[in-house]
Amino acid sequence: PEIPGEVERDGWKRRISAPGKLYTSRCLCLSSTGLLITLAQFIFTALAASFSQITPTLTLKSPSVPMSRWAYIALMFFGVNMLNNWAFAFNISVPVHIILRSFGSVTTMLAGALQGKRYTWLQVTSVIVLTVGVLVSAFADAGSKGKSVEASSGDLGSGLLILLAAQILSAYMGVYVQDTYAKYGSHWRENLFYSHFLSLPLFFPLAGTLRRQYANLASTPILDFPPSLPVLKSLEMPSGIAYLLLNSMTQLLCITGVNLLSAQASAVTVTIVLNVRKLVSFVASTIMFGHSLSGPLLTAGYTQG
Repeated sequence: PEIPGEVERDGWKRRISAPGKLYTSRCLCLSSTGLLITLAQFIFTALAASFSQITPTLTLKSPSVPMSRWAYIALMFFGVNMLNNWAFAFNISVPVHIILRSFGSVTTMLAGALQGKRYTWLQVTSVIVLTVGVLVSAFADAGSKGKSVEASSGDLGSGLLILLAAQILSAYMGVYVQDTYAKYGSHWRENLFYSHFLSLPLFFPLAGTLRRQYANLASTPILDFPPSLPVLKSLEMPSGIAYLLLNSMTQLLCITGVNLLSAQASAVTVTIVLNVRKLVSFVASTIMFGHSLSGPLLTAGYTQG
């Protein structure tokens, strides 16, 4: 379906945020700080989104959608993020992670079909072609970095099952959010706030791990700001903490764009846009980190374009 003019701003947000997230994620080790990164993103986004939900008397607005529905969405959203983080503990490489998450359009379309939604042959063909393009891009990107897309551990099967579960849950959540918008209206700002805010208490059982990960980032070298920025230079901020904050800011742009788009387009369209963003990340990787654009990657880019 065609995206309304208002959502065209989302493309700008995604073009800015995708390379930004890529850069900051490269500076932060996902396997050792993934949980802390997720918590920081949730806190930062909840705080930023709260301004649209607070009345002049500093109280929360009455939600337009039943709180039980937002709580259910928040639980699924938290689960998807935790499953994706958990997969790294099973020696799942980043290329494999990206490859499997590229099936989002397929799983979302299947979830919609199970709920009675119907898609045209053009939509089905487009999703298949786009998914193949992302897969080729991911394999080519992994090859250009000299990395194998296979895990070296026998835990590969467990990691793949976890990512598959995350994909299925994410697809169901996308369709459930679409049904919520259809029934109660497209209150995407409420969704942005409550999906993050209501998830925060679920991090409490993980406090010990979060403290260890924060200590690791706090022990990184102090970020060396230029003399032309004396105010920032006086902060003496560890580089890991600075990158964590920067990552949270770029994530805010990204997740805001996703929520805005999901309020105006179908769940399948949203996953297609996310797949296109993966191509942007691959291209940004070649520019920012010096990876070569191989033949397969260029072919995949042409296919997706």
